[in-house]
Amino acid sequence: MKKIRQFFSSFWILYRDGFRNMTWGRPLVWLIVLKLFIMFAILRVFFFKPAMRGMTDVQKSEQVGERLISHSADTLKIQ
Repeated sequence: MKKIRQFFSSFWILYRDGFRNMTWGRPLVWLIVLKLFIMFAILRVFFFKPAMRGMTDVQKSEQVGERLISHSADTLKIQ
């Protein structure tokens, strides 16, 4: 556990000091934060809505099974 904590501590210090010494360090960090926010918040809400919302667990498992079977059948037809 001590080695893991030490690894993450040294990694964080390297990361922090590397960005601190760069002339573009802070804007680059904010650009990374903005990009992550766009990827995980905005795109998820508007474009990647859950396909199986409102289904029971049984319905979800049946739909996944049907899609796996149809996908494997399509793959076998191509070959």
